[in-house]
Parts: sequence; structure tokens; C-alpha cells
Amino acid sequence: MSPAPSASPPSAVPFDGLTPDTVLDALDGVGLRGDGRLLQLNSYENRVFQVFLEDGRVLVAKFYRPGRWSDAQILEEHAFAAELAADECPVVAPWPLRPQADARLPTRLCRPDGAPGGDAGTGAGTDPAIGTLAEVSTPGGAYRFAVAERRAGRGPELEDAGTLAWIGRLLGRMHRVGARERFVQRPRVDVDTLGQAARDLLLAGDWLPPDVKPRWQATVDRLLEHARRAFDAAGARTDLRLHGDCHIGNILWTAAGPHFVDLDDCASGPAVQDLWMLLSGDPGSLRAEARRLLEGYEQFMDFDDAELALVEPLRSLRMIHHSAWIARRWSDPAFPAAFPWFGQGNYWAQKLSELQEQLDRAEG
Repeated sequence: MSPAPSASPPSAVPFDGLTPDTVLDALDGVGLRGDGRLLQLNSYENRVFQVFLEDGRVLVAKFYRPGRWSDAQILEEHAFAAELAADECPVVAPWPLRPQADARLPTRLCRPDGAPGGDAGTGAGTDPAIGTLAEVSTPGGAYRFAVAERRAGRGPELEDAGTLAWIGRLLGRMHRVGARERFVQRPRVDVDTLGQAARDLLLAGDWLPPDVKPRWQATVDRLLEHARRAFDAAGARTDLRLHGDCHIGNILWTAAGPHFVDLDDCASGPAVQDLWMLLSGDPGSLRAEARRLLEGYEQFMDFDDAELALVEPLRSLRMIHHSAWIARRWSDPAFPAAFPWFGQGNYWAQKLSELQEQLDRAEG
């Protein structure tokens, strides 16, 4: 998306111009006046802040990483969240925003086609003055953001059978909604997207030490072959709209039960993509845990047991993808600070060992 004409070219360093004053001015520009208190929350991909408003409310503002998603992709995420919320599925959906005429910084609503004006399917009705994704133009570039209510909670205790069944019911409800329509803009969970692209990026760059690179490449290539065969063997599947990144950190538990946060990676794919990260990596306990999860899930959605054969391939793809994710983001100062060992020989030796374990499982 291009910045507004008044904005300078964006900085080569993501979020370099996103100061606390910019965050507060951006929110003020959509009628949400902060009292000056900001708390940056843990998020590497985007920049997320807990913000206290003058009227006593507390919200969470997410500023999207520039260039990662198109307006249409983000708005499709927002529409999915709104649809889930309308079906009483406990998710954190974005608030409707209305830019103010007296905004300190130029602020506009984003639309699926990138043009101004009203549009259906934005998660905020058909009022052209209201939307769920706004963009603020600053001297350092343009930043898109969304706002949601703050939700507290703790991580779920996955060793408890009742907890797994409850989460399974919640996932079944989510997938029941996800099966109604199809994503048009969001990515797919498949071998090419998660694995092949990551493999190619890492080999094309100067990331792997020469003494590790040939073995890493051979191991990854074998894992990708096994993953393709596993996806083919699972048979024809109907891809669902998924959470996409359903790990324990994206489920918060309260006295009322669990709720989902962060649909930033929502995607199309097999149902098991939203289940496998909640299961142990121990093959001996994986199926027992899966049955507890599916006890709840199948109260709302059927599950094809053939998809369980995709758990280890999906785990391998995530391992490969994670290294490529760090490499793609290395120009962001937050990444060298958080992953100082990335690129060192010990890092790649450990990753090669983990991938070899996955290959041994696939060929064992």
C-alpha cells in the first residue's frame, strides 16, 4: 500500500518512526484519546500496545508490519474475526474506527481495493466513514493499525484432559464457522508456502555456514519430499478458514473458559493445522492427547483422522519456516536483539539435529 502523498518515503527500518507520540496521535485521530500511558506488549511481527484512554477504557492497538499484508488480506482477517464473534465464538475482534476531521496526523480508512470510500465486508458495516483498519501518515512513513478491547487471561493447562476437550469444542465451533466460506486473499497452509519458499530463501542468502549447508539442504529436501507425500496420502481435503497459528500463547484462559487472540496468521488449510501445536511432540502421547482434543472438537465438526498423519510434516515445515522468518526480519533491530545466536554455527548445528530427528521419525 502506498503512503499518503504528504508522507515521506518509509524508513528502511520497520517501525523506526513509530514513537509513543505517533501511537497516541494515531489513536486520537480515530477518536480514541489516550491518557498518556502506553505499554508495549510482546510481539515481534507487529508492534502491539496496551493503551489507557481518558474515559477509563483500556485497549490494545496493533500496528501492522509494513509490507507484510495487503489491505485486502488484513480486512479479510477482520471480517473473519467479526463473523466468529457474531457466532458467539470467543475471539478478540477489531473495533470500528472513524477518522476525525481534526486529527493531528493525516488518517484514512483502508479498503479492500486500497481506495477511499465505503465498502461492505470490512467488519464495520457499510458506513463509508467507519472501518476496522486505519492508516496514519507520518514524516517517517505510513502505518496501518487496528484496535481491540484488552482481554486478560492465563495460559491453558494442556495436561488436563478437560482443558483439551474444552479447547477442542472451541476449535470445532471456529471451524464450523470457517467452513461456511472460503478465504480469497489469505495464504494457504501447504508445503510450498511453509517449506519450499523458506528453504529457497535460506539457501539463496548467506545464512548457513559452509560446513552445515550441504547436510541441512539434503535433510530439508528429504523432509519436503516426505511432507508432499503425506499431504497427497491424506487425500482430498476441504480447506477451512483457520486460526493458522493456534499455539498455547494465542489462547487465554479465564473463569469463563478460553478465548482466542491474534488472528494475524489466519489462513486456509487442513483442520489439523489448528490442532497439532497443542499436542505433545512425544509420539507415544500424541494420539492420546489428540483423542481428548477431538472429543470436544467432534461435538461441532467432523474430523478426518487421516489428517493426523500431517502432524509431523507440519511440525517439520514450521521448523524450516521459523528460521526463514528470522532471516526475513533481520533488518528489524528487534530480531538481532531477540535472536543473537541466529546465523552462528551452534544455531545451525542444533537446527540440523532437530530436523534430522524429524527425518528419522518420517523414515523410521
